[in-house]
Amino acid sequence: MLAAGYTLAGVAHLMRPEPFVAITPDWVPRPLDVILITGVLEIAGAVALLVPRTRKLAGAALALYAVCVLPANVKHAIEGIALPPVPDSWWYHAPRLAFQPVLVWAALFCAGLVDWPARRGSGPAPHPPGKTSR
Repeated sequence: MLAAGYTLAGVAHLMRPEPFVAITPDWVPRPLDVILITGVLEIAGAVALLVPRTRKLAGAALALYAVCVLPANVKHAIEGIALPPVPDSWWYHAPRLAFQPVLVWAALFCAGLVDWPARRGSGPAPHPPGKTSR
């Protein structure tokens, strides 16, 4: 699901970059180029997340990407930039900003870099059927 989400986001960045340019902070050089490059990188990261050999690197890169786009989401919220059909309301912006750490975690989790809350492999080893412990 995460790979599909990043693929859709990447396609959106490439097909319609203007809304993303509008929320790009002023200190980012060449915002249109940055948006187009990030679109390509989102798609590449999504594909790499599906390939076992590149999954860990992709997960780390997508987690870092989710951290790096936070300033754009903050700018969008604080400056009230209208991007129809996205609502210009804190009912949208607050959950969106709160969800950013979840995206970081999801990328790391899908890559197998973190296992919380599943805790794979933790706890005592189960006993084989028919055996008892002494």
